[in-house]
Amino acid sequence: MKSLLAFLSMLVFGIATALYIGFHDNFPSRDRIYDDEQEGLKELVVFKFSHVVAENTPKGLAAKKFAQLVNEKSAGKIKIEVFPNGSLYSDIEEIKALKEGDVQFIAPSTSKLGMLSPDWFVLDLPYAFADYDAVREGLHGKIGDQLFASLQKDRIKGLAYWTNGFKQITSNKGPVKNPDDLKGQTLRIMQSNVIEDQFKLLHAKGRQDSFNSTFQLLESKKVDGEENTISNIYSKKFYNVQNYMTISNHGYLGYAVMTDQTWWNSLPKETKRILSEAMKETTEWNEKHAAKMNKDQLQQIREHSPILIHELTDEERKAWMKRLDPVYDQYKPIIGEHLIQQVRDLQKQHFTSNGQ
Repeated sequence: MKSLLAFLSMLVFGIATALYIGFHDNFPSRDRIYDDEQEGLKELVVFKFSHVVAENTPKGLAAKKFAQLVNEKSAGKIKIEVFPNGSLYSDIEEIKALKEGDVQFIAPSTSKLGMLSPDWFVLDLPYAFADYDAVREGLHGKIGDQLFASLQKDRIKGLAYWTNGFKQITSNKGPVKNPDDLKGQTLRIMQSNVIEDQFKLLHAKGRQDSFNSTFQLLESKKVDGEENTISNIYSKKFYNVQNYMTISNHGYLGYAVMTDQTWWNSLPKETKRILSEAMKETTEWNEKHAAKMNKDQLQQIREHSPILIHELTDEERKAWMKRLDPVYDQYKPIIGEHLIQQVRDLQKQHFTSNGQ
């Protein structure tokens, strides 16, 4: 009897020991250190980045660069899926998609953001910036801060300003050298009343339409021309359906990289750190490469396209600036005198330093 009890005791002890060893590691020890900031990086997470331009443009390349840096910094645990060329959403749809959580990052042209706050109209004013230095000074300073602050009421977080470059004019109705040369023409423009009113001053009609409709509008001759940066003219081959291009640098085209504030606030601290660092490095990279890309692609157009190119002289540019200047007074009550004055100060500083 004693032998049987000893045997049963040993059996029970053995089973209990096996159960303890087998299942102990499946439960966290009270003494184990647990870092909840690493929880979000244990499994692969995927975020969507939608934009409407080609991959071989300043914005397209910057989006790819951002995705690459995020992948590297997260050791492959965070993936940014980039959808270029409006393949996910058009430039008219993407802000709505962001608010509804269907996409996590967008980079609309700043002209689109007038629908959220009239402050953004300031970047569409003619000849607002003389050069890339003026752009950086404005957007990395008080102007940029105020514009991003204006998005807070819509629960949108501004992450960075990416640069494309300066807009030029293309047309099929003769060379455009003087302001009167656009009289009677119809041009595709971005969704901006400020831009439309500029063309009214030139006795031309601005047709607000999506970027990805531009080539078809030009090819079908529903419009006579358009305004865009060299990189967009090159990547979308607008030069194949236009006969004339004027290097006017009459307006600036840039992008605001944005995300939903509520979504951003929900991210783990480590994820936000990785995304923020990658965005900062991407923005610095974009600023270094955008100007060179536009310059190089203009040379490619000169060498491989029959389009006739005219570059405004200083005197011609002054005539354009004078003709378009009334837009500033027209929009001062809408944009606000403070923002207008900041642009005027930049103009005075940078156009003067460039000898213009």
